[in-house]
Amino acid sequence: MEPWHLLIVAIVIIVLFGSKRLPDAARSVGKSLRILRSEAKAMKGEGATHPAPSGRAPSGAADSDAAR
Repeated sequence: MEPWHLLIVAIVIIVLFGSKRLPDAARSVGKSLRILRSEAKAMKGEGATHPAPSGRAPSGAADSDAAR
């Protein structure tokens, strides 16, 4: 993307949202990204403490399917 493309995109965003709502929108996006990062870290931390599933069904589930 060339620099003038970014300038056009910035002008379109300012026209669409208005200069008064841009700071609130940027704050909202920043807050959403922080939440997303913290949730990703939490999920990554949970994955390290719990073993990965083997992909096999538990033995009780296989027995109940065979009985049907």
